[in-house]
Amino acid sequence: MSVTTDEVRRIAKLARIAEPTARLEALTQELNGILDWVEQLGEVDVEGVEPMTTPVVTPLPMREDAITDGNVRDKVLKNAPNADAGFFVVPKSVE
Repeated sequence: MSVTTDEVRRIAKLARIAEPTARLEALTQELNGILDWVEQLGEVDVEGVEPMTTPVVTPLPMREDAITDGNVRDKVLKNAPNADAGFFVVPKSVE
C-alpha cells in the first residue's frame, strides 16, 4: 500500500496540520516507508502464538472484596475545619 501526495495533503487537512507544499513529497516518502514496514509485520508467521498484553506473566494479588471504613475516621476528621459525631459539618447550601 502506498499513498500519494494528494492523499497526504488530504490527511494533513483532516488532521488540521498546516504542512508546507515543499514538505509534502518528503512526508509522502516517510508515510510510504512506515506503511511498507507495517506490511512486513503482516508477513510474520504468528501461528500458535497467543496474544498477550505484557511479556511478563505476573499474577495480581487478590484480596477480599469487603467494604470497610478504613478504620482511620479520627485521623481524617482531624483535618476537617468542623466535625461533629464522626461526620464532617458543612454550611447549609440549600434553603
